[in-house]
Amino acid sequence: MPEAVRYRVSMSRPHSHLFEVEATFPAGPDVLDAVLPVWTPGSYLVREYARHLQDVTAVGPQDEPLPVQRTDKRTFRVKAGGRAVTLRYRVYAHELTVRTSHLDGSHGYFNGATLLLYTEATRHHEHRVTVAAPEGWKTFCALDQQDGVFLAPDYDTLIDSPFEVGPHWPLSFVAAGVPHEVVVWGDLPADPDKLTADLQRICEAEARMLGGLPMKRYLFLVYLTDKGRGGLEHSASTALLFPRASLQNSRGWEDFLTLAAHEYFHLWNIKRVKPRALVPFDYSQENYTALLWAFEGMTSYYDNLFVRRAGLMSANRYLNRLGETLTTLHGTPGRRVQTLADASLMSWIKHYRPDENSANSAISYYLKGEVVCALLDLEIRRATGDAKGLDDAVRLLWQRYGDGSGVPEEAVEAIMSEVAGKDLRPFFDRAVRSTEELDYSVFSHVGLEVGFRVRESSADKGGTPPPRKASEAKPKGWVGLAFKGNATVAWVAEGSPAMEAGLYPEDEVVALDGYKVDGASLLSRCEDRRPGELVRITLFRRDKLMELPVMLGQRPADTVYLSRVDKPTDAQKAAFHAWLGAAWDEAAG
Repeated sequence: MPEAVRYRVSMSRPHSHLFEVEATFPAGPDVLDAVLPVWTPGSYLVREYARHLQDVTAVGPQDEPLPVQRTDKRTFRVKAGGRAVTLRYRVYAHELTVRTSHLDGSHGYFNGATLLLYTEATRHHEHRVTVAAPEGWKTFCALDQQDGVFLAPDYDTLIDSPFEVGPHWPLSFVAAGVPHEVVVWGDLPADPDKLTADLQRICEAEARMLGGLPMKRYLFLVYLTDKGRGGLEHSASTALLFPRASLQNSRGWEDFLTLAAHEYFHLWNIKRVKPRALVPFDYSQENYTALLWAFEGMTSYYDNLFVRRAGLMSANRYLNRLGETLTTLHGTPGRRVQTLADASLMSWIKHYRPDENSANSAISYYLKGEVVCALLDLEIRRATGDAKGLDDAVRLLWQRYGDGSGVPEEAVEAIMSEVAGKDLRPFFDRAVRSTEELDYSVFSHVGLEVGFRVRESSADKGGTPPPRKASEAKPKGWVGLAFKGNATVAWVAEGSPAMEAGLYPEDEVVALDGYKVDGASLLSRCEDRRPGELVRITLFRRDKLMELPVMLGQRPADTVYLSRVDKPTDAQKAAFHAWLGAAWDEAAG
């Protein structure tokens, strides 16, 4: 058996935010090239983790110094002469996200891709990690342990297993016969028993659909902060970042559960059933696939659905959330510019690098992918008389590609057509490979129809029908701006009155018709005017004071909701129940 690669990770000065690492590679070639990934699987952006490495030195088996040459941004070359080599270095870690690493006086969190050098020659060797934690701190990781050493069969498994080190007391539960732990960093403003009970129900709902769980233990790492939201999936764990205050209201709690359900579903969808283009991972550069819409969009579709199936979300609330997603989609002009396939392929330079024009030029494969997968589910159900649905296609993908060999680019569509019993190419040509508006007529199969209305206010997320007196309300003026901070323009909508008048991102708005405003009050006062009225917006562009006349437009009806047909047939009622597990009368309202 090849000799293992060994790491020792220390954090003797947590306030410095510096992890101290020793990486020992067994005897091998005369020249050792130790490298660090430039990206983390699951987060498709080159992040250049090596920029945080410092103080790199190398020694041989007798602790004799060896020269280290940096040959490119991620490679450290050592003339090993066939000897074992230990690299010693420090890594700055002060970015608290699920895809990076963070060390301070309260804890240490690290993703292996940001911290642990490797060599291609030893990539498939066993990798062993010893963590030297400060007194009173414990180490949590989904990897197996032996005498306090964490064991990974290869480097890919190692960097798919984040570490959390701190003075934590874990919560635990069992789902589908598998032990689960929950480690929380940050004050939990919720009942821990409710947290574990709700997570257990979601995990079991997902396990029921896929016929059990594919791992022997699971670890939730939860990071509660003042802001920020995100998750990153791993093969036996996940890291979740969530705003602490949001857990204190029902909508925020619901949103947290959907985030957890999303990352948990990745146990199958992307961690084990993955695009062939990602097999094996190339950690040195971008890995391109046009299938992220299926692997992330499908997971986004199921995250709400599993919270619903776990009995933690009503059917009405599910439909409202789906309407909110549709509203976000139709509020993004980029859906008419970028196809879903291209959004997947170009995630490396688009999705993870948004700018002030992104909403006009791009679409999220999470967002549109979720909607397309909802339509695909209903399309399969309609084609098979509700004998089959997207669940069956997911199970078939799991059956054929769950070994990690990778899904060919054309296989997702082929399996969907196979399950539907019909050629779904026309569906995919429109939904995935074109910028045409999606066809929502399939909602009629479950007795629903899609409605559009004008947004009531900037806080209106859609998902609900218009107020009864909406038809009597006067038309609202629309300027087509979004703001960041207090009064700085973040985005100018394509074709909007603001764009036609010459307002730019980064303009600082100060007055409307001579009266002081901020971003929120400007939008509100414009809505109080009628379309066609002329207003004067005063602003600073860099340090120059300017005044621009703007002819207000008609606010577009881009706020979306799902409503039930007036006279549903028995077949529609049955299809609705098969889809959402709720009787028509119970869900009505």
